[in-house]
Amino acid sequence: MFRKLLIVLLACSAFLLPVAHARPAKASVVPQQGGEDLLPRAVFEVLLGEIALDRGKPDVALSAYVDLARRSKDPRVLQRAFEIATDSRLFELALEMARLWSQNDPQSFRAQQAITAALVQLNRLDELTQQIALMLELDKERLAEHLLYLNRMLARQPDRAAVSRLVRKVASPYAGMAEAHYAMAVAALAADEQQQAQDEALKALELRPDWEPAALVHARALAKTAPAEALAFLRRFVDDNPKAADARLMLARLLLGEKAYEQARAQFSRILEDYPDSPEALFPAAMLALQQDDRTSARAILERLLSGTFPDKSTVHYYLGEIEEEEKNMGAALVHYQQVIAGDQYLRAKGRAALILTRQGRFDEALSMLRQSKAQTKEERLRLGLAEASVLREGKRSGEAFEVLDRLLNESPDDPELLYESALTAERLGRIEVFEARLRRLIALKPDDAHALNALGYSLADRNVRLDEAYDLIKKASDLSPQNPFIMDSLGWVLFRQGKIEEGLQLLQAAYKLRSDPEIAAHIGEVLWVLGRQDEARAIWRSAAEQYPDNEALSATIKKFQP
Repeated sequence: MFRKLLIVLLACSAFLLPVAHARPAKASVVPQQGGEDLLPRAVFEVLLGEIALDRGKPDVALSAYVDLARRSKDPRVLQRAFEIATDSRLFELALEMARLWSQNDPQSFRAQQAITAALVQLNRLDELTQQIALMLELDKERLAEHLLYLNRMLARQPDRAAVSRLVRKVASPYAGMAEAHYAMAVAALAADEQQQAQDEALKALELRPDWEPAALVHARALAKTAPAEALAFLRRFVDDNPKAADARLMLARLLLGEKAYEQARAQFSRILEDYPDSPEALFPAAMLALQQDDRTSARAILERLLSGTFPDKSTVHYYLGEIEEEEKNMGAALVHYQQVIAGDQYLRAKGRAALILTRQGRFDEALSMLRQSKAQTKEERLRLGLAEASVLREGKRSGEAFEVLDRLLNESPDDPELLYESALTAERLGRIEVFEARLRRLIALKPDDAHALNALGYSLADRNVRLDEAYDLIKKASDLSPQNPFIMDSLGWVLFRQGKIEEGLQLLQAAYKLRSDPEIAAHIGEVLWVLGRQDEARAIWRSAAEQYPDNEALSATIKKFQP
């Protein structure tokens, strides 16, 4: 009760005493107005309004303050009424209060800001043009700041072309200021007026040649239509302004888009020299290192992100888990995957963690983890189902895996990944007709799916049937993905089946150089054996078996020739 009384006394004193350091208002609450004694009403309505707000009843508070504002015309009461109306999203009423506030305190810049804010919320762009022009004239000392704020203020307006026209009208009178041209450039860029954006950004740079924000807008507009010119412009700009980190970061990203990976990496390295803790540079640098298979650098960068303020720690843990898994550190990989608690990689991490648990013999734990994970969307159900099927296959329960995939296919019959995974699972079960039907359906949906083409072609070649068709399928896959070692292996294998043994061996050996996979080793050994080079066959089988002692395909091949 004492606290409430204190609120009332302080609130009432705001109307009865002058505000320290404030410009005297044109009008204020006075004891008498039009024969009415306003002091008791002011005390009562301020008391009512503040207590109502404290009790979560803004409609009661608003009614009290609006009544007092209309009666008193006091700028401080009007400001409070405007604030409560805005919080209640009653923008017409807020506009009325703001305009009354401005009429009773014409020199108040805050009153003009209030009118502008209400007009923005009401999407009244025509009225805003005149209002913003007035605001800019009223506060010339902060003109540059206000010009830079224009686009942020109008960011939620849906008609970007209308916003661009508005900004041009209010900023054009200040053509001697770089900020005016920058404001026009940003608005034009948002409206997809690329040439206008380029021209205005260049005018800003003529006035301020080293101004990085203007350079970024010019480069973004240029990149939409002429990426090579945007790259050239950014290179010149960062050469002239070596500390321009944002421009260098944009240059690096554009280089990534052009697949100039080494050049992009050099730019990221330079950023990290100047700003070693910059997440904006660290994360893409880590992804680039991973893309180039430089796991040492990627791990070091990701661990820096993990120890810093990077907000998406889950994503960092996911990629660290991938690195550890690639390097056969399964325990460390599992720890990282289990710390992925949200985000785009959450379900992938669950799947990877479940497979690791399965390979550690913790099969029931893996299934339990997946089945307890909650899927909110159809896509999430799909991801979890695919992960569960993978675990079941690893646990040699392919029949159950097929059932899971079949249920998912009933919900999404044309999903490419489901068609592919269920086809491969059907093949494991010896259901060749289902295998072929689903892969052919996938190829009909995605004629350029190299993995589907290769899987179907390899199956035909491995069963030594319809070899011409197998060759055509695998050759098309190879044309689509010429450096894929598994497709190279398939092509070598079908050539061997067709009797082109030496040609097949060359392709198989080239594939093995790219990827020392045990199944490729099994194929090379079999071809060498047929060629009478048994010692070489035994050597490659022995080497692969030491590295992959549990690979079924390799073991079966060795037993076939060395029973």
